[in-house]
Amino acid sequence: MTDAAYGLAGAAAAALRAIDPADKTARTRAMAQDWSAGRIAEIGRADPPARPGRPERPILRPAREMAKRGRGQSTTSRIALLHAIAHIELNAVDLACDLIARFATLGLPRAFYDDWVSVAEDEARHFGLLADRLAALGAGYGDLPAHDGLWQAARATAHDLLARLAVVPLVLEARGLDVTPAMIANLRRAGDDDSAAILEIIYREEIRHVSIGRKWFVGLCRERGEEPETAFHRLVRGNFRGMLKAPFNEAARAEAGLGPEFYRPLSDDAAAS
Repeated sequence: MTDAAYGLAGAAAAALRAIDPADKTARTRAMAQDWSAGRIAEIGRADPPARPGRPERPILRPAREMAKRGRGQSTTSRIALLHAIAHIELNAVDLACDLIARFATLGLPRAFYDDWVSVAEDEARHFGLLADRLAALGAGYGDLPAHDGLWQAARATAHDLLARLAVVPLVLEARGLDVTPAMIANLRRAGDDDSAAILEIIYREEIRHVSIGRKWFVGLCRERGEEPETAFHRLVRGNFRGMLKAPFNEAARAEAGLGPEFYRPLSDDAAAS
């Protein structure tokens, strides 16, 4: 029996459980295609795993034990950068699939699942682009250690969809908008236009992901009678460790609809003033 027979939630949970990254991303792309074509017609329900399937490598370490990456000038430094981003994108596949599977019984409109299936498909494609680029540089995903901090966000917000939306797209993905332009510039200076082009694709599509997160966060807050900025501050303080790091890419955040009234009160700049 195919994953589609179990509904969208079942297909998402199957992708979550997949151990091999190529299998995981293939299942995610197939889920998106089946959903778009109507071969998956129901949301269904599933029991997502507490942790996603993971290969034996990369070795996962606490973030504090990870060596600092260089600026992407040497081949070794560029491989380390791309490997770290590939790990983020693979986690992003799991985060999107977990959101679909975990919150499948809330009576949300089909448009909610349309959006998050499209996010999952994007993240799977991003991982594939990065894996191919690593191979072109003589490396592969799993060659270097990686940190396990991203999945901690899923565990911390498994109880509440609003908390998940606040922390994952509106904090973690928004942070990617802040740091990616400098990575692209460093790769360009190193003459690695192929890697820079991949990060430019990811950057543009992550703006859309943040926009999707903001749209559903604000809509659900209003349904619950909560003021979105106040709810965001409460949920981030309760479910995310530390302050949000300035400087912010205000132009990209604004393009995603995320105004400074959301993030500035939670920033390290605000704490220092």
